[in-house]
Amino acid sequence: MTQTSHGDDVDFIRALAELLRENDLTEVEVKRDYGEDSALNVRVTRTPAAIVQTAAVPAAPSYAPAPAAAPTPAAASAEAPQTASNDPANHPGVVPSPMVGTVYLQAEPGTDPFVRVGSQVSKGQTILIVEAMKTMNQIAAPKDGTVSRILVEDGSPVEFGAPLVIIE
Repeated sequence: MTQTSHGDDVDFIRALAELLRENDLTEVEVKRDYGEDSALNVRVTRTPAAIVQTAAVPAAPSYAPAPAAAPTPAAASAEAPQTASNDPANHPGVVPSPMVGTVYLQAEPGTDPFVRVGSQVSKGQTILIVEAMKTMNQIAAPKDGTVSRILVEDGSPVEFGAPLVIIE
């Protein structure tokens, strides 16, 4: 069995943290095997500065679909500004993403989506999938209710905590 010093592990973890910062990543996980009886499992995460500065109200949410065309000046003035009161992340029925990954609204391409706007769901029912590190993670409805909004597009990337669906 090869022994590694505690200092080497600390230096390795510092290097991972620096990698996060330099590449603007939010999470990295590494497993090092030193032999049969020795291993180091490290998961380093950080909160992006935009989320910290705005107290969970991102300035430019990555989960919102891009508009098809630029709104006209009249339409732009009629739209309500994005504030904490109408931000989907603050809605009491929001289902946030439990992880960073890619969201899928159906089990396989070409099949019916798990839910649609207006669908009745039961607590524990699968409402979508988030793929993370080649693993398909079923996201279950946290309560009974009706899907009032789907806030993500099929195949789009999501961040940890990003609002996915609203159930009322």
